[in-house]
Amino acid sequence: MIKVGIVGGTGYTGVELLRLLAQHPEVELVAITSRTEDGLPVATLFPSLRGRVSLAFSDPAKAALERCDVVFFATPHGVAMAQSPALLKAGVRVIDLAADFRIKDPEVFQKWYGMPHAAPDLLREAVYGLPEVNREALRKARLVGMAGCYPTSMQLGYAPLLAQARALVDEGHLVADCKSGVSGAGRKAEIGNLLAEASDNFKAYAVKGHRHLPETVQGLEAIARRPVGLTFVPHLLPMIRGIHSTLYARILPGAMDTDFQMLYETHYAHEPFVDVMPPGSTPETRSVRASNYLRIALHRPDGGDTLIVLVVEDNLVKGASGQAVQAMNIMFGLPEDTGLRQIAVLP
Repeated sequence: MIKVGIVGGTGYTGVELLRLLAQHPEVELVAITSRTEDGLPVATLFPSLRGRVSLAFSDPAKAALERCDVVFFATPHGVAMAQSPALLKAGVRVIDLAADFRIKDPEVFQKWYGMPHAAPDLLREAVYGLPEVNREALRKARLVGMAGCYPTSMQLGYAPLLAQARALVDEGHLVADCKSGVSGAGRKAEIGNLLAEASDNFKAYAVKGHRHLPETVQGLEAIARRPVGLTFVPHLLPMIRGIHSTLYARILPGAMDTDFQMLYETHYAHEPFVDVMPPGSTPETRSVRASNYLRIALHRPDGGDTLIVLVVEDNLVKGASGQAVQAMNIMFGLPEDTGLRQIAVLP
């Protein structure tokens, strides 16, 4: 059994980790930390876990995290980079769901997250947690910085196009129009997240620049092995969970005869959690709700030179906690879909 600890178990990604790991046949939950809820039974705060999780929250100073095989950080940015060095020294593997180990350049990290990086020496070692791209590196990883929710949808949406030896689309002018449910902002009290503010409303935000932009460009350029230009505009949807990304790419004149449907189907033929839907499909966020699946559909209006890629995922599962469990399975040599076979919830 894999002994697992979770730092920061009271947020949305934390409770989602608990839901998934409590059903995982190869996992033993050892510690769940929270300074504010120290001593409180987990099932008291989250009744959905009654009968499944018997642990109580513990202060990080008292939790024996060094006894774990792997520790997940479901915390605000800055926590994992402060605590990871000691855990790694003790032989514990670390999976961070925040942004501490996503961006390789510490100056870029400081620019977008407003804090100096506390462990820049670990950035080179950290493996970016996008299994469909970095599976082999994850097998040997000690430290993983999980991909963000929006970046997951954009990178997997564009990957088959950019992974080709020659450019098929104008890679300098990619456009991503992305929408997320309110849970993407985290479990905290903010005016913009209130029901009366977010419900019956729709708006763009961070149009001048979102912190997921440098992460996504870094990932896309790693896939393409050449420079990539991306315009990314996020929007807030009046719903709890789910991401819908509409991605645009201009097809180059020499690639007009490309069978893009076949390209995507071939690229993802053996991926357990990426579903390339039939031509003309319009995937819905509810088709992936509470599951680790990501669904993709392609459109080419009037057979012209614009390729539209529709991508849906659950921002808390494939966009966060489920993908983290997927990475853990790879790291410990388990079948990749272990504990992640849940079918999406309808209606």
